[in-house]
Amino acid sequence: MAKGNPPWALRWRSNTLFILTTVAVGLFTDLFLYGLVVPVLPFMLRSRLSVPEDKIQSYVSGLLAAYAGASVVSSIPAGWIADRTNSRQLPFLSGLAALLAATILLAIGKNIAVLVVARILQGVSAAVVWTIGLAMVLDTVGPKNLGKVIGSIFSFISIGQLMAPVIGGVLYEKTGYTGVFGLGAGILVLDFLMRLLVVEKKTAKKYNESIPDNEANPRDMGSRVDQNSDEADHEASEEDALLPKKADEAYKIHYEPNSLIHALPILACFKSPRLLMSLGLAFVQAVLLAAYDATITTEAQSLFQFSPLQAGLIFIALDVPYLLLGPVAGWAVDRYGTKLAAVIGFGWMVPALILLRIPAQELLPKSQNIILYSAILALNGVGLAIIGSPSVVEASDVVQKYDKANPGFFGKNGPYAQLYGFNSLFFCTGLTIGPVVAGSLKDSIGYGNMNLVFAVLSAITAALSFFIIGGKPKILS
Repeated sequence: MAKGNPPWALRWRSNTLFILTTVAVGLFTDLFLYGLVVPVLPFMLRSRLSVPEDKIQSYVSGLLAAYAGASVVSSIPAGWIADRTNSRQLPFLSGLAALLAATILLAIGKNIAVLVVARILQGVSAAVVWTIGLAMVLDTVGPKNLGKVIGSIFSFISIGQLMAPVIGGVLYEKTGYTGVFGLGAGILVLDFLMRLLVVEKKTAKKYNESIPDNEANPRDMGSRVDQNSDEADHEASEEDALLPKKADEAYKIHYEPNSLIHALPILACFKSPRLLMSLGLAFVQAVLLAAYDATITTEAQSLFQFSPLQAGLIFIALDVPYLLLGPVAGWAVDRYGTKLAAVIGFGWMVPALILLRIPAQELLPKSQNIILYSAILALNGVGLAIIGSPSVVEASDVVQKYDKANPGFFGKNGPYAQLYGFNSLFFCTGLTIGPVVAGSLKDSIGYGNMNLVFAVLSAITAALSFFIIGGKPKILS
């Protein structure tokens, strides 16, 4: 027991639901403020900065890439710091400070340089909140329910993706920049209060011994396959051609680590093809998300002459399936494994992406063509819901096996924030590359062929997932 009086309202501040809600609100805020300006950016560049019309797409893609590039650079340092501090709360709060500065700069910026700096600060904030937020989720619920929780959180924060472009378009049309960034400031205040109040499980344990040990450290929780004998048998049948009879032996580190691995122990886990492939899933998922963000608004303007409000509303079709199916998809990952979700999800994206070329053919009257485009976007949203959880769950499962097989190797807090730092790095690399590639492909080969390229990428990802994610497939063992 810690000396001194416990923090005020310790019980509800350390409650599992409150911690998960705080993380969800933090992720929501990041995505909401990111998406709030997506439909506004083309009009901001045109009216406030007088950017030539033929340069709008490249500037929009560049600003989206600046955000993601900053996240790439910041992700690993954020994870390294979080695994070496006694509490994840302070770095979690520091990310919010960067987001506040970014919002102010976006509100007042009147040249490209200021907007780029603002997007960079947003990217730094995103790296912190995603890296530390996901580590806090694993600290709180452990691996068994990680898919369901991640799916539910991603579903909730997809409301931010859903609402932000719509609200951004409405507010810009009705109130201008004041309303857009005033709303952003209000959400930041709520996020700050929740991050300030949250008490982590391991901190609460010092004052309240009734909290079980396995609610204070993910390494003490059973792994996903440890907790269900059917799953254990299934996992063994998939992997026994690759792994020794004692599963732990495959994850033991038998060599003397060099100075780089001593500094960043998570690197020792990178010999696992499953971990590398799980990070690849995060990369491809982000590339697809960024491609939608970078091109849907401009394509809707080009095809239908949409206003900012209408350009924002079209995102509803993409995000509603994600909102509704996210928890179901996460539950399926926990129940049936990561392989099935990854293969089906990325396989689904192939025809969904190819179909996006049809509206550009203008085979139907304008009103019917809008409905067709929205319906095809909804099919893409279904795929996004399915691919939302496998990457995080697979990576966490592999790293937890390494952590359990090598006691003390990864330090007091384990390597989990470092893991999510790398997950964020790969995800944000996808967000960096996605809008640049999508914008250049759209300008050079057209919107339909651009989506064909991404469909091929999804097909390759589905095939690799079949052979690697979750271990060697049973049919080949």
